[in-house]
Amino acid sequence: MAAEIRSVADLPVEGRRVFVRVDFNVPLDGGTITDDTRIRAALPTLRKLVEAGGRLVVASHLGRPKGSVKPELSLEPAGTRLAELLDTEVVLADDCVGDGPRKVVGDLRDGQVALLENLRFHAEEEKNDETFAKELAKLCDVYVSDAFGAAHRAHASVSALPKLIAERAAGSLLLGELKALDRIREQPPKPYFAVLGGAKVSDKINILETLLSQVDALFIGGAMANTFLAAQGLSLGKSRVESDKLPLARSVLDKAKQAGVDVLLPVDVRVGAGLEASDAQTVAVSEVPGDAMALDIGPETVARFAERLKSGAAVFWNGPMGLFENETFAGGTLGVAEAIAACSGFSVVGGGDSVAAVQQAGLGARFDHVSTGGGASLEYLEGRKLPGVEALRS
Repeated sequence: MAAEIRSVADLPVEGRRVFVRVDFNVPLDGGTITDDTRIRAALPTLRKLVEAGGRLVVASHLGRPKGSVKPELSLEPAGTRLAELLDTEVVLADDCVGDGPRKVVGDLRDGQVALLENLRFHAEEEKNDETFAKELAKLCDVYVSDAFGAAHRAHASVSALPKLIAERAAGSLLLGELKALDRIREQPPKPYFAVLGGAKVSDKINILETLLSQVDALFIGGAMANTFLAAQGLSLGKSRVESDKLPLARSVLDKAKQAGVDVLLPVDVRVGAGLEASDAQTVAVSEVPGDAMALDIGPETVARFAERLKSGAAVFWNGPMGLFENETFAGGTLGVAEAIAACSGFSVVGGGDSVAAVQQAGLGARFDHVSTGGGASLEYLEGRKLPGVEALRS
């Protein structure tokens, strides 16, 4: 799939205005960036374009301003951090369309960088509005997408804009994502294991259905495991259970059995009084107290998962094994992260909270691929066409 898309390395950019769609949707705390991973991920492509003499017009969304200007969601902190990392001046435009940005872009010289203001300050961005895309197109001669985290969104800067620009290409981050995911999407090495966590079965049903025809074993943790356990008749106290999804969970288990896919569910859990609990008790899944919540997989489950994962030729992981943001209930997620990192097979962690856990554990370098897009990686592995990828095809 990646081979069919032009690479940024093959794009002539010297003296040309290059619109680079990146994903700078970084976490902020009072205007301070708490994790700059996404900005760092775009640096190889940006440096390549600067060195080639392109005039960079960098664009991103941040948060969910819902089509109105929200100063707290300005890309200014991202621009400041980008300037530090690139060791060059980054000029922040006051908008992403209109006279201000046109002036900023018009003043650029070869190798200089401008950052447009938050694309989502305009409702037309999320509506994939062609008129808005045409306004963005006035700012560039060529188009590069390096925003894998937004590639599953049919938004103006991701989908409509590239179709208006004859010379378009994918950045090294985007191409790297497709290449890595293609290894497990098309003909995964066997045995192929998938580890899924997170809160809801409903969020993962499409990927579950797809994986059942591909994997040799499915490992399920997080709150979604509660629903599978409840579907088997277990009582889980005050734990989060999607009661309306019990038939769905039973159906997945039945299909797995028919397909010869092993489903590994927790055998023990860490429970607490609530989400803010600072004390945890480990109990068997059949012995969850009526007044407690299952908030993490237990140590025996981690050990069982780890023993089976050792033999994986390929492992895909998406979703934490528990409430890992509360350190009392982080052990299961960190234990599984360690187990996958120790596996000699090809390992992929698919975006979102799982990546945060991997970075928190300092294990990022031990995974073969750490995806920058949770939703995008899931949809791509489901076999769906991503608007931001399809728009790059010539």
